Amino acid sequence: MPELPEVETVRRGLEPVMEGARFQEVEARRGDLRWPLPKDFAKRLEGHTVTGLGRRAKYLLADLSSGEVLLMHLGMSGSFHVFRGGESDTPGKYRHERSKHVAHDHIVFRMSNGAIVTFNDPRRFGSMKLVPRGDIDSEPLLRALGPEPLGNAFDAAMLARACKGKKTSLKAALSDQRVVAGLGNIYVCEALHRARLLPKRRASTIATRAGEPNDHAVRLVDGIRAVLNDAIKAGGSSLRDHRRTDGALGDFQHNFRVYDREGKACPTPGCRGTIRRIVQTGRSTFFCPVCQK
Repeated sequence: MPELPEVETVRRGLEPVMEGARFQEVEARRGDLRWPLPKDFAKRLEGHTVTGLGRRAKYLLADLSSGEVLLMHLGMSGSFHVFRGGESDTPGKYRHERSKHVAHDHIVFRMSNGAIVTFNDPRRFGSMKLVPRGDIDSEPLLRALGPEPLGNAFDAAMLARACKGKKTSLKAALSDQRVVAGLGNIYVCEALHRARLLPKRRASTIATRAGEPNDHAVRLVDGIRAVLNDAIKAGGSSLRDHRRTDGALGDFQHNFRVYDREGKACPTPGCRGTIRRIVQTGRSTFFCPVCQK
């Protein structure tokens, strides 16, 4: 499933063609994705302008001039694609690739600036929902989410308070969307390696008994921020389904330090460790047993 960097990459790709543009025509080629589409979905969008395009955790939020918010989630295999001036203007290789998957273009947005935005989702785990702007803070999909890891409010003190007294592993705590929003298996593994902390370490060990942050918490926050920013700059990680809005692959998978590198040498300078893989809560965890403590 796409994590924060992949969703932010998509948001940045959609922003130039959607923000400030009006939904001229909306085509819903089926009535449901993961869940049924909102009643009168197309009619509630058509004629209204996207006044802002934001992100909360792994969700995209399009503010509309109608006073509603279009809440979108990519699910497991969802992707947005932008066409300017028609598909025939898209570079040949990309056009050839898209022709294989056009049957899964379930939603089509035709914008007032001439751009066509399609939502493609072979497995249909994505979703779209319309929520009144005044109800967005109480929206069930969003209200329990933790802080944004790239926001100003996220720091070592906040993370330490969230982990105080937790008996679960540090890997499990960081994967909990109530602790910090937007992180998933890939970037938790990568952040823990940068912070030189074992994924099996008890979460409470990054805080004092009073809940104050220690050096572990400071290093972890720095590691989380660094890996997310690096991944966003690289356009996210493309392991299976993630594509940028122009169809290009993300590049960050080429910069993984531990994820999916079992049996390879640890890239930390001076470390002689070999990357190991274990299973935690049903997911693969990758780490270096030498430099991560």
